[in-house]
Amino acid sequence: MANHKSAKKRIRSNDVKRLRNKYQHKTTRNAIRKIRTMESKEEATKLFPSVVSMIDKLAKRNVIHSKKAANLKSGLQVLINKM
Repeated sequence: MANHKSAKKRIRSNDVKRLRNKYQHKTTRNAIRKIRTMESKEEATKLFPSVVSMIDKLAKRNVIHSKKAANLKSGLQVLINKM
């Protein structure tokens, strides 16, 4: 266990950041899942920019790798184009 004041603060801040990252990552995954289950191309194209924004934010904050973000965006775009 931490003995220094700064180490204890780091533990607290890491917990807050971990929970925030977990929430944002799960929300993004649910949005991706929602697009994949849509039947209408119009609805999917409406939702697509907001999902891309969410993915980019996760990549910028290093929650997911930048190449994984690119693969997710590309896959969703291909899926929407095939509808």
